[in-house]
Amino acid sequence: MDKIMDRFLEYVRIETTSDESSTSVPSSAGQLALGKHIADELKSMGLEKVNIDHNGYLTAVLPANTDADIPVIGFIAHMDTSPDISGKNVSPRVVEKYDGGDILLDPAEGIVLSPRDFPELSQLIGKTLITTDGSTLLGADNKAGIAEIITAIEYLINNPGIPHGEMRIAFTPDEEIGRGADHFDVDAFGADWAYTVDGGPVGELEFENFNAASAKIVISGRNVHPGTAKNKMINSIHIAHELGAMLPVNQRPEFTEGYEGFFHLMRVDGTVERTELSYIIRDHSLEEFNNKKSILQEAVNYINKKYGQVAELTLKDSYFNMREKIEPVYDIIKLAEKAMTRLGIEPKIKPIRGGTDGSRLSFMGLPCPNLFTGGYNFHGKYEFITIEGMKLAALTIVEIAKLAAEEQ
Repeated sequence: MDKIMDRFLEYVRIETTSDESSTSVPSSAGQLALGKHIADELKSMGLEKVNIDHNGYLTAVLPANTDADIPVIGFIAHMDTSPDISGKNVSPRVVEKYDGGDILLDPAEGIVLSPRDFPELSQLIGKTLITTDGSTLLGADNKAGIAEIITAIEYLINNPGIPHGEMRIAFTPDEEIGRGADHFDVDAFGADWAYTVDGGPVGELEFENFNAASAKIVISGRNVHPGTAKNKMINSIHIAHELGAMLPVNQRPEFTEGYEGFFHLMRVDGTVERTELSYIIRDHSLEEFNNKKSILQEAVNYINKKYGQVAELTLKDSYFNMREKIEPVYDIIKLAEKAMTRLGIEPKIKPIRGGTDGSRLSFMGLPCPNLFTGGYNFHGKYEFITIEGMKLAALTIVEIAKLAAEEQ
């Protein structure tokens, strides 16, 4: 377990930001570089069937060390980091025995990680934190998951007296841009079920996630000289503002929590002649999810009725709530709960206000709930993780393997 920090710090220094505009798989070369690096590491540990395919999907097998009939369990994490903020030249800071005060990340820019803004820090006094330097994300989402899975596998290899069944691991590309399961071969992976290790604080255990869609609205205007614009100009920017104001304000991410869904305006690019709006739509309830899509369509219909056919909406479903696929095999949740409890961890079953590869994989026939990594504030410069949390995540994986063997 002492290797887990060095392993993590090594991974985060390899840039693996995914690129939504790319048509290649993986979408960025760094993901393939990290995959090849990890593949060499797994081979040196003695894992079998280590393979990284041309799409960047890395898989490996830890054989069972007993003849008992034990289910084959998979553990999955993703290699890319979010394009929301730079993942280049990540320079992590290690804060030992955190004292509960402010952490100055970037003195030049005055960027501070403070318990006033992030009160969860107050619960981590005395822990060893790994933070950013205030200029990039950290990459705990999801390189912490990779380090934890590999460390758990190494622990089992080094402790052959612990009986366990066959274990499959997979590290995927492009999860952050919704493509992580596009080329995942569930049949070849060969697990009875799996867990993504892609959650947040210690104890998180998730089998519900948002239903998700993306929406692009293109508004076409008409530009003429403003001095002679009366009854001629159609300003697409103003129409975009009007359309946005028609959506419920209280259903924006900054005003929602728990099971509440939202409309999230991600990007606006506009001129008088043409404005493009990019939204994501999220809700745990399929009924409310479909209702949100209808609200957006009705807003576009109203704009077109008022101004002529100026607005074009493209809606695309991204993933769905995996709850319906996990509930019939709920014993895999109970197994993870029991593993955490045996380690003195209080399981915190909660809905994911987002999604994981596990959502799509569950609908592809591989039930795949989500385990914690011990990380906080993903996708931004205030991201951090504790070493203690990472070790507990790795030990949870070990305990799941032990319990699966004991209960057969």
